[in-house]
Amino acid sequence: MNTPKSLYAMTGALVLVGVLSGCATYGPGDAKITANVQTQLDQHPELGPIAVRTQDNVVYLNGMVSTGLQRNIAESVAYQAQDVVKVQNLVSVTK
Repeated sequence: MNTPKSLYAMTGALVLVGVLSGCATYGPGDAKITANVQTQLDQHPELGPIAVRTQDNVVYLNGMVSTGLQRNIAESVAYQAQDVVKVQNLVSVTK
């Protein structure tokens, strides 16, 4: 039985899309948590830009700050948002 390679490629692509889409699931309140954390961080301009992403009520912080204290402040601010269960602080200190 000769099956065209394009059929195998298409089948593989569909399986990959199905697997990857499962990895990108977000809880119903994740967008709201992200917005709340970002709003709170924006009230601390000394921190500079920090990217916020939330998945399953876990907040991920990314960016660069000047001091370890600023990094800790960013994490503390994120924990203050309602419904946050954990904060992954991936913020780097430049100095």
